[in-house]
Amino acid sequence: MAFASPLPLWLAVLVAIGIGGIAYFSYRRPLIPLTTVQRSMLIALRALALAAVAIFVCRPVMLLPSPPSGDVVVPVLVDVSRSMGISDADGESRINRARELVQKTLTTGLNGYATVDVFGFGDSLAATTTDRLTADARRTDLDRAVAAARDKYRGRAVPAIVVLSDGGDTEQSSRQETDDARRAAGPPIYAIGVGAPDGVPDREVTGITAGEPRLDQTSIDLYVAVVTRGFGRTPFTVRLLANGQTIDSHKVVPIANGSPINETFTVSPNPLNPTVYTAEIAPEQGEAITENNSRSVLVSPAGRKRRVLMIAGAPGFELSFLTRALGMDPGLEVDSIIRKGKNEESADTFLVQAGGGRASALLSGFPATREALFGYDALVIANVEGDFFTRAQLSMASDFIAERGGGLLVLGARSFEQRGLLGSPLEAALPLELNDRRGAVRRPASEEAPAPQNHLVLTPEGESHPVMRIGSSTESTRKLWSAFPSLASSASVGGPRPGATVLAVTSTPSGVVLPVVAVQRFGRGRSMVFAGEASWRWKMLQASSDRSYEFFWRQALRWLATDAPDPVSLTLPAEIESGDAMTVELEARDRSFSPVSDATVTATLTAPGGEEQPLPLRPAGKGKFVASESMGNSGLYRVHAEGKRGAVLLGTADRWFYVGGSDREFADPRLNEGLLRRLARESGGKYVRSADAGQLVPALRSSAPRKTEPERRDLWHEPWAFALVIGLLAAEWILRRRWGLR
Repeated sequence: MAFASPLPLWLAVLVAIGIGGIAYFSYRRPLIPLTTVQRSMLIALRALALAAVAIFVCRPVMLLPSPPSGDVVVPVLVDVSRSMGISDADGESRINRARELVQKTLTTGLNGYATVDVFGFGDSLAATTTDRLTADARRTDLDRAVAAARDKYRGRAVPAIVVLSDGGDTEQSSRQETDDARRAAGPPIYAIGVGAPDGVPDREVTGITAGEPRLDQTSIDLYVAVVTRGFGRTPFTVRLLANGQTIDSHKVVPIANGSPINETFTVSPNPLNPTVYTAEIAPEQGEAITENNSRSVLVSPAGRKRRVLMIAGAPGFELSFLTRALGMDPGLEVDSIIRKGKNEESADTFLVQAGGGRASALLSGFPATREALFGYDALVIANVEGDFFTRAQLSMASDFIAERGGGLLVLGARSFEQRGLLGSPLEAALPLELNDRRGAVRRPASEEAPAPQNHLVLTPEGESHPVMRIGSSTESTRKLWSAFPSLASSASVGGPRPGATVLAVTSTPSGVVLPVVAVQRFGRGRSMVFAGEASWRWKMLQASSDRSYEFFWRQALRWLATDAPDPVSLTLPAEIESGDAMTVELEARDRSFSPVSDATVTATLTAPGGEEQPLPLRPAGKGKFVASESMGNSGLYRVHAEGKRGAVLLGTADRWFYVGGSDREFADPRLNEGLLRRLARESGGKYVRSADAGQLVPALRSSAPRKTEPERRDLWHEPWAFALVIGLLAAEWILRRRWGLR
């Protein structure tokens, strides 16, 4: 017997002395005379009762002999996912090679020593027989299969668990935090790699992503990544399809076998309806795997107009040209507050232009309430001194970016004069330092002679950033910017903050490079600084047909505002395959973007055929809800959600998503030896290729079965323990009453 909470020896002695003293002094001078025997019995009963309580407080534990281990068993886990059907295992398919190893190597080699239990695993682990092993599971969940086998054979005599797989684990990334704990516990893993590390001749589309919308959202860059193995430098064609119709193609010549290839397609998505773009490679003669020859990405429509609030220090050319440029954008709705001057009482007066009944909240020169400000998606501060705003207003503007997820643009030299926003709550939101410190500023991408003073030059990051992409390609964007007239001047600001990106710079007469355009993420939102002055010169000194000025400012405001969430917002996984359990996350907030704990939300899921069904949501925190739904056939789906507080509508949300845009099971279908080696090493096991599988049999036969730990039984949970204490107290009480004591 042992104790779960043992007492130190000195404390145990003190407790024993205390128990003896309490029992003795309880009957030292009884109210009626007792014989020595009677007093001794009462003292003994009380001491025993107190001792029993003290012992049980220390949690006595009885260590029982471990149960018999029984027969030795070796669980053999065979990967039955679809990638196991690839024929690169010594001239036969991987699944056939695995079946042969189980029958002829493992079962025969362990005959008379251990029982071989065969399991197939794909989505889950299931007992089977070797003749029923077929490669038809949609995906591979290797970690869960190993964990299930360990749980099933816990306490049994298992020298090791044998895994036969090609190392593909399509569910691995969802459980990275628990992998190490799962692999370290239980029997070691003996992994057998089935397949060829170099794979078979194959061409694969490894990724397709959509860039930020640009140029009035009429064009988007699609970045396609492909790789070819086993075909040398043979040219091939990458086709791009929009909703199933071919719209473009690029002929590609690989640099080397297995080297990644990146292609960029510029497309014009439908502004009103979702568009599914698919990059595909035609199957080559001799190509065994065609499932990875295509990938798709969904480009959703623009949605509602983005609302912008502009606060300007005074009327002027910059404001006039900027207002006109933004007013030409059908996707933006601009409200403005323009400071005109002071009245007779020396108070500022403003010209307010706003729609939808919003003007009344702007008459003081800044939104009167948090709700009024948070109704916008982007805030523009144009040539306004920092001391114009109160600290409360600047704090509200900081929350607008960080908490609401809105965008902020600060422009014009007056906004940076003197101390500007230095030391204000809004300072940290800006991508550039406002003091005299000079951080590292990237030089222009061009290696030619320095540009003229105040001439804006793109940095390498700026050439590809959507804010600066005013051309149809990187090269045309560079040429357009090089033709822009110089700015009148540029504010002297510091270098970029950590995490910020400088998109364009200019130079002073002394040759100092100053940042002009910089962006960064801040909290949930985005911010941008334009430190130049008189950008309207770009419009006045260019041809009247040139729209580069308008495109730049419209693109900048779209980039700032596009990520601003609505009060009711949805979050979906980036990639969803048929059969996946999709998790939908929903947030419900009020007009001040505070979470609504008593919100009532409903959601529906519309399948590709148009069938609509309710999506059950469950609470997941204050103002947060989640739903899980197993996805069926591939195609275009839509989630619609609505949130209310009582009878008040908080908002609605719509999200399109595409199921089946990729097939994770055939992503890089080569034998993944790295994962199998790591799995074996972390569990104390061993990895071999299929040709060397026979080496594992002697190791399995010589491995002693692991002994199970002794069974631990807490005595204080036993009924007799309670009965013992009650019995001792009851016996003392009965004898006291019998001998005349109360």
